Amino acid sequence: MRHGLFAVLLALAAPAALAQQAADTVAPEGAGAGAVATSAAVAGAQEAKAAGLPVAASDWMVAVANPLAAEAGARVLRAGGTAADAMVAVQAVLGLVEPQSSGLGGGAFLVWYDAGTGAVTTLDGRETAPLAATPRLFLNDAGEPLGFFEAVVGGRSVGVPGTPALLDAAHRRWGRANWAGLFAEAIDLAENGFAVSPRLAASVARDAERLASHPVTAGYFLPGGVPVAEGAVLRNPDYAAVLRRIASDGAGAFYTGEIAADIVRAVRDAANPGLLSALDLAVYEVKERAPVCVAYRGADVCGMGPPSSGALSVGQILGMLDGHDLPGPANADAWRLIGDASRLAFADRGLYMADSDFVPVPVAGLVDPAYMAGRGALLRGDDALPEVTPGRPEFDHGWNYAPGRDMARPATSHISIVDRYGNALSMTTTIENAFGSRVMVRGFLLNNELTDFSFRSHDDGRPVANAVAPGKRPRSSMAPTIVLRGGKPVLVVGSPGGSRIIGYVAKTIIAHLDWGMDVQQAVSLPHLVNRFGTYDLEEGTAAADLAEPLAAMGYEVALRELNSGLHAISIGPDGLRGGADPRREGVALGD
Repeated sequence: MRHGLFAVLLALAAPAALAQQAADTVAPEGAGAGAVATSAAVAGAQEAKAAGLPVAASDWMVAVANPLAAEAGARVLRAGGTAADAMVAVQAVLGLVEPQSSGLGGGAFLVWYDAGTGAVTTLDGRETAPLAATPRLFLNDAGEPLGFFEAVVGGRSVGVPGTPALLDAAHRRWGRANWAGLFAEAIDLAENGFAVSPRLAASVARDAERLASHPVTAGYFLPGGVPVAEGAVLRNPDYAAVLRRIASDGAGAFYTGEIAADIVRAVRDAANPGLLSALDLAVYEVKERAPVCVAYRGADVCGMGPPSSGALSVGQILGMLDGHDLPGPANADAWRLIGDASRLAFADRGLYMADSDFVPVPVAGLVDPAYMAGRGALLRGDDALPEVTPGRPEFDHGWNYAPGRDMARPATSHISIVDRYGNALSMTTTIENAFGSRVMVRGFLLNNELTDFSFRSHDDGRPVANAVAPGKRPRSSMAPTIVLRGGKPVLVVGSPGGSRIIGYVAKTIIAHLDWGMDVQQAVSLPHLVNRFGTYDLEEGTAAADLAEPLAAMGYEVALRELNSGLHAISIGPDGLRGGADPRREGVALGD
């Protein structure tokens, strides 16, 4: 059975995608102490990923998007730290070496399994809209929506960052290690230098024109007007200084005082200025939310509820599929079922899902087993659904919503960690679009998270749930997930990728639970994603072989780059297994 499944995976997997190189972790000549050479553990993890094999461990594991960040987390775990401790160290390094995806100027959602209590807790570190925001924030003088990058670049799109407060909240609840020491690795790399990875160099080159719009940003990423090159050594003493302040004084040093004043000044003085104020920063709070859990194949799939649509949409997809057999990854009918379940979930997402502190969201109704079974019954047949509309979940509120669609573009990063105590952490972290607002202050980039709101507040006289409002958190697709059996975690998973995150995570769970793939096989499996009718197939992979049969079922098909960044850890009787996405630079390390 295992050999048969592995053969299927090899038939579908893209050899080019599996040829991930390790050049980004080799220190160039003349580099400082921070730009260390590849460790044996990282080299072994990269070789395993290239071969399509998971990394095995017995005590702890960390799977993240950059080898330097993985090593920082591994050192904390090896010394007896918890998953929350390791996450702080990982995020501090990611904000330096992968600044296009996440950092202090962004936000995150965290799902935590506590081995001591058996409880699943979720923390919302999502950015908030300024108190001065109005429904016209992203409309022009004629009342029409701005173009995406018209809205993104500059201060207008910047929300109150939540990541520093989330690091602090998680450490206070679940940390064991000394807070200040968790920033040491990132400070060292910032002061002494790190080697620019291939992905960072390519991202800078691709976005050079927009990065040049802000003088501080341009000075860092485009020295002398030229994009930083792969292998070049970057130093960021300003970022190190901010980390030292947070390490010594806590996250409060970020939200008040000189750092906060500089953030506000940068937002208001930027081209396309924003509305952020000192009060917005001072009143920011991380919120504990009830997890959203859905039963699937005898497991409980748990994740982040509103303002994220991630757990609701992933849960709906799986809940609709629970009454159907999925014949296997090479079978077009399996992808018909998955694709149309996703379309139905996205129809509900566009109508109902938003920040539940501001609008009523029928969370219980959307994942009610009877409702999902009824929606799943629509999947019976042989062809694509000709039309998809939102359902009518049980809802105790009469608001007549209008559908809305966000304009999120993929960036983001994901962290999966299991510690020696049995705790598990899944955290997706972001500044939204690559390089966020392109506004840099004190060595870190500020988010453009406000463009995750609907640009229109009403449609045909009806309110849009995800409209801008003062203090509101924009809807997200981030889907950090922990899967449990018998109350114990068996899979920790998540991904970047904009609204396609939902499809990436659902596919990986299905590959692992339905098709028996190990985590590396499940992560590496080519992507097929359907959100709004068009079936996106991962170009350069054998997913393209399914284009013809899916088209024959009635789908419009498009070959695209589907650049996920999945990081997953499975937990079983034989220990821990880690998988890192071959489409990016991450690795899984364990002991």
